[in-house]
Amino acid sequence: MYAKVLCAAVCGIDGQIIEVETDVSGGLPQVNIVGLPDSAVRESTDRVRSAIRNCGHAFPQGRVTVNLAPADLRKEGSSFDLAIAVGILLAGGQWSAGQLDADLYIGELALDGSVRPVPGVLSMMLAARERGLASAAVPAGNADEARLVSGMRIIPVRHLKDVLPEHRVPGASAGSELAQDAVLPNADERGHPVPDFADVLGQEHAKRALTIAAAGMHNILLIGPPGSGKTMLMKRLPSILPPLTEREALEVMRIYSVSGLYEPGSGLWTRRPFRSPHHTVSYAGLLGGGSVPKPGEVSLAHRGVLFLDELPEFSRYVLDALRQPLEDRVVTIARARMTVRFPTHFLLAAAMNPCPCGFGGIASSGGVSRCTCTPMMVERYRRKLSGPLLDRIDLQAEVPAVDVEKWSGDRIRAPLTSATMREQVIRAQHIQRERYAKTGILFNGELSGSELARHAPLTKEAADLLKSAFRHLALSARAWERVLKMARTIADLEGSDPIDTRHAAEAVQYRVLDRAKREFFGTGER
Repeated sequence: MYAKVLCAAVCGIDGQIIEVETDVSGGLPQVNIVGLPDSAVRESTDRVRSAIRNCGHAFPQGRVTVNLAPADLRKEGSSFDLAIAVGILLAGGQWSAGQLDADLYIGELALDGSVRPVPGVLSMMLAARERGLASAAVPAGNADEARLVSGMRIIPVRHLKDVLPEHRVPGASAGSELAQDAVLPNADERGHPVPDFADVLGQEHAKRALTIAAAGMHNILLIGPPGSGKTMLMKRLPSILPPLTEREALEVMRIYSVSGLYEPGSGLWTRRPFRSPHHTVSYAGLLGGGSVPKPGEVSLAHRGVLFLDELPEFSRYVLDALRQPLEDRVVTIARARMTVRFPTHFLLAAAMNPCPCGFGGIASSGGVSRCTCTPMMVERYRRKLSGPLLDRIDLQAEVPAVDVEKWSGDRIRAPLTSATMREQVIRAQHIQRERYAKTGILFNGELSGSELARHAPLTKEAADLLKSAFRHLALSARAWERVLKMARTIADLEGSDPIDTRHAAEAVQYRVLDRAKREFFGTGER
């Protein structure tokens, strides 16, 4: 006998509907699974056989052939177990199609017939909705995730027997609703408070730079000595970013679902991701990879922040690999049997010291430089960062050493808080959403070419100032675009449409590495 049920797989972060065809015929008892299955799919034979028997059913005594179509797509993982078991029971005549009420079956089977969660269910549900399917049987542990996709009836199953309606707990097949959590923008997914900029005394210049970066989603690099607060500042960057929209949240959660990082019950996420990989991260760890490609840190930071602390300590090979994701906002990974694309629309936040010892340009109390680095050491340190990568970082801001005397005792002023900064950011981003409503652009950081020229008008004085600055600093054409986008964001923060001289001047002064290369990196002069 022949039976066909539907399952789903994940290719990259996209769901793919799979037809599970099962044929039971006479012959020597054996099970063959065809359709480019990997080892995990082939091993499902033993899991399915044990699960069927432990549920009180008989496994067919004959030749069982299972085909996973389309046959040219590589199948990997254990999400096919439930569909294969259902197909065998239908083809063996122990169940009838009239007993079933789901269009799609997803889940891994344990030997006792219980159904275990699998990664990527959110992408599978989105693919099922696009295919026009109305209902899906999913592991109970994935039910909250599956219900994030509106328009689908989700049937949570804890055991193979639960596939049949008469064995379900009453109410287990409730319809899906889009879950929206109550997490505030200044709290993480568990409701814990996010560190506030009020904890950082001083460094108003760096806070201003971070406000601009957040408002226009501009890449930012903070340069300063150890203990100046660079890392402390960066870790508070998520506290001033606006919450994810529903569309952005689904984009982010698809990536985390495929990676197996979605936490059941967390609802629809509102807080933007913040990823901070160690400087020993590999190429595949940062960009994604593997025999079956999985998302890397750049994709896990999609719609959020990727923080690289101690930037020059990262492998130059790894850092240069960031150039394409930063420019195209997507990373493409090609394998012999597949090519996948992962989204990488993130804000790059990085921090570094001015030299290997960290104290370049800082004098001790006696007026003697504390830096112990030779010009060659500083030059070697500089060469770890390529010019094209630095060109892609919009803001390069200096974070000076903390003056303990100034920020102690009765002289402490009321610090700038995350709430105040977030209000400025949200107001500027509202202006951008209205301006780019019909263009597909969300933030100033995405502007380029003719769109940049149209939406970033300069006054004559501002244009003259920028031309003079670029001749003096010998900046590249890419740096010109970066400065112009920054000036657009600075003007938005002030509610100004044209970009005048003070907006342009402030944007230029954030190109620290262009204005002070000798001071920070040296060219033989000390």
